[in-house]
Amino acid sequence: MGSGTIGLVLTGTGARSGQAPSIHSSDRTGGSRPNILFAISDDHSWPHTGAYGCKAIATPAFDRVAEEGALFHNFFCAAPQCSPNRAAILTGRHIGQLEEAGTHASNFPTKFRVYTDLLEETGYQVGFTGKGWGPGNWEFNRRTRNPAGPEFSQIQLNERPSKAIRNLDYAANFQSFFKKRDRSKPFCFWYGSSEPHRIYETGSGAQSGKRLEDVKVPPFLPDIPEVRSDILDYFLEIEWFDRHLERMLELLEKSGELDNTIVVVTGDNGMPFPGAKANLFEYGTHVPMAVRWPERIRSRLQINSLVSSVDLAPTYLEAAGLEVPAQFSGRSILDLFGSKELTREFVISGRERHSHSRPDNLGYPSRAIRTPDYLLIRNFKPDRWPMGDPTGSGEPYGFHDIDNSPTKSLLLEKKEDPEYRVFYQQAFEKRPEIELYAIRRDPGCMENLAGKQEFASVERELAALLDHNLRKQQDPRAFGFEIFESYPRYSRMRAFPGFKEEGRYNFAYQ
Repeated sequence: MGSGTIGLVLTGTGARSGQAPSIHSSDRTGGSRPNILFAISDDHSWPHTGAYGCKAIATPAFDRVAEEGALFHNFFCAAPQCSPNRAAILTGRHIGQLEEAGTHASNFPTKFRVYTDLLEETGYQVGFTGKGWGPGNWEFNRRTRNPAGPEFSQIQLNERPSKAIRNLDYAANFQSFFKKRDRSKPFCFWYGSSEPHRIYETGSGAQSGKRLEDVKVPPFLPDIPEVRSDILDYFLEIEWFDRHLERMLELLEKSGELDNTIVVVTGDNGMPFPGAKANLFEYGTHVPMAVRWPERIRSRLQINSLVSSVDLAPTYLEAAGLEVPAQFSGRSILDLFGSKELTREFVISGRERHSHSRPDNLGYPSRAIRTPDYLLIRNFKPDRWPMGDPTGSGEPYGFHDIDNSPTKSLLLEKKEDPEYRVFYQQAFEKRPEIELYAIRRDPGCMENLAGKQEFASVERELAALLDHNLRKQQDPRAFGFEIFESYPRYSRMRAFPGFKEEGRYNFAYQ
């Protein structure tokens, strides 16, 4: 495998923590610095755009960005959950380095600088619409605004293709920001769609004219009409995200600003189905990404290098001509847009608590290392149910780390049926401490190779490499510390036994 590493500190002499990055004198300044439009969908696995060959979906905006720029085939989120991965994007740090911000729906310590503030301090005008950093409580740490920037979410819609879709006119709110901005400054805008996050209007995809026979069902789900229909509902909401992006691109093009804008389009974590979101499996962490910037990126560029969401913040800063703070763990990917691939042999992801799904508000701590060929997952608490306890919440269904859906209900109802048993086991049952998957032939992560003699050397090397990098990152889990269990949750609490105080620290684990 070699010694490739994401690294805790970037090479070079970046600004120290707490300092604003300086502008390189040799770089562009003032109005010639590029704008940045960052578009992030909510719960979106990588195969599901037209550019990746999905025939059942229409994503002309994403496809345009990929056609006129770069399409990434191996882009991974730092966590398969909304708020910790968004914190990783904003800070350029892994979740094990983010304290409360490394777990879901907690708070966001101000000690961790965010790229939006750093850009604003050096002349950028920033803003966001829709879903910025969240869910969680950014006000707890005396931040004066969402870490994504000032919010532009006032303009709403009366009509939309499904009642479950958020009634926010994302494109119109971007237009409002765009018209009000200081034209002498470059801008950095975060478009955070709430789609395709559940819940969906059941049958809305098929009712829109989509066909069940066009769906390619992932290998960890049963290929039956009910699941295909559920996936079509998910596709409909991806198209809604793309439609607003299309309007934003048209606005930039008409204003003459498009070619001086870095457009980055991605998803925050995988699709909201059993075996994907909130899991470190491939469909939980592998997300789409396309980037357009004519000044640096030739059209139809295909990028196979392993890239992580922690790399976005340093990329934005370098593109803006700024030094990257040493606090950032990711590294800029601008070199990828030239003639060489990034020399990285792996990326790392992780998860802590997702929802309140177990007694005492405990999580399911795991870390993973992904190479071009293999995915190794270490589950630190294999005695726990990975998707939450099956009972004890006071609600009809358990396993609350999986969003409620027709697909989830079907797997629970048919768990004793031999035809569905393998799908139920993969999604719900307890897992061993180590999992190993040959990802090229098993992207659904259905066959655990850990413990098999012919893969012993791969397992041993990857486990050691993962541990080495977690220690290098000073991840508390690598040293046996339970501090993540103490962090507060600012979202719904259920009737599980033990600690369940919303917004309070669990001092038993500090």
